[in-house]
Amino acid sequence: MDSTPHGAAVTAAGFGVKGPRGWAFRNIDFTAGPGSLIAVQGPSGSGRTCLLLALTGRMKSAAGTAEVGGLPLPKKKAAVRSVTALAHVPGVAELDPALTVGEHLRERALLQGRFGGSLRALLRPRRERRAAARALVDSALTAAGLDLESLPKGIRTSVRDLERLEALRLSVALALIGAPRLLAVDDTDLKLSDDERGAAWKMLHGLAAAGTTVLAVCSEPPEGDEDVVLVRTGRRPEPTAPEDASGTSTAPTDSEEGEGSKAPEGREDGEDGEAPEGHEEREAGRTGKTGKGRQGEPSGTVGTESADSAQAESPAGDGHDDEEGAADALAETGRA
Repeated sequence: MDSTPHGAAVTAAGFGVKGPRGWAFRNIDFTAGPGSLIAVQGPSGSGRTCLLLALTGRMKSAAGTAEVGGLPLPKKKAAVRSVTALAHVPGVAELDPALTVGEHLRERALLQGRFGGSLRALLRPRRERRAAARALVDSALTAAGLDLESLPKGIRTSVRDLERLEALRLSVALALIGAPRLLAVDDTDLKLSDDERGAAWKMLHGLAAAGTTVLAVCSEPPEGDEDVVLVRTGRRPEPTAPEDASGTSTAPTDSEEGEGSKAPEGREDGEDGEAPEGHEEREAGRTGKTGKGRQGEPSGTVGTESADSAQAESPAGDGHDDEEGAADALAETGRA
C-alpha cells in the first residue's frame, strides 16, 4: 500500500456532546496529524462511542470545536461523513450473524460501486467494474489481515462462526472498501485475549502507517506506545467555585452551562451534500440489540458502550449525569 499519508488530521478543543439528561462527554482536547493512531480510553458509559460518532459526523456536538481533514464540526457533518467510515460499532455499523463473509463483502462492494464512485466509473464495461471491485476487496482484506482461506468454510463462513478477532478484521475490511481518510473502530479490545489484543493493535498500527488516520475506542491502550495519541473520556473534578457574601456558591450548574445548546442529533438525511453511507447505514436505526459473547450468542442487552454495565462513579447529586447523557445521545443514532 502507498505509505503517503492520505488520512485526515483531527483536532478538538473543548469538544462535547450533551443529551436530554446531561453530558455524554465534554472538555475533549487533542490534536492528531494525518495517519495518526488515536486511542480513546475510558470506562463503559463515559461517552467513548459518542465521541467516535461525533468526530465522524454522525452525532451533533453541543460545545467546543473540532475539525476532521480541515472540515469543521458540526457545520460540515455531511462532508465529514463522506471521508470517514465506521467499523465494529454495535447498533450502527455491525455485522449480520445470519450472513456469510462473502455476502458481506459483495454487499459492501456493490454499495461502494453504486454510490461511492463517480458517474464515469458506473459507465465502464461490466468486466472492468467487477475487476475493480475485486481489487478493492482484496486490498481491504489484506490491510485488515483477514485470510479467507484460514476461515472454517472460507468465504462461505457465517459471521456467527467467526472468532472475535476475525469479526473485528472483517468489520475493518468492510469499512476500508470505501477508502476512508479516517477509520473509526469501536470496542477494539472488547473480550480479546492478550495475544488477540496485540494482534488487533498491530493491525491498526499498520493501517495508520499506510496513511489512514485511525480512531480506536478501547479499554486499555497499548502500553509504552509513543506513537499513539491518547484521548481519555470520563468525568473530571469540577473546579470549586468561590462563594458570595451570603455563602452561596456561584458555580454554574450543568443546566446553566448547557443552556441554549441543542441535544445531539444523529444522521440528517436532508442535509445538503450528504454522501450515501454503506453497510453501517443499512444497520442504522436498529434498536434493542443484544450483546454477544462469541458471535451470535446473546449475553445481555447493550446499554451505552457495550454489554457490560457501566461502572463509573460520579459525585452525589448528579451521579449518573455523564452515563445517562451518553445513553440519551446514543439513542438518537439508533442505540437504546
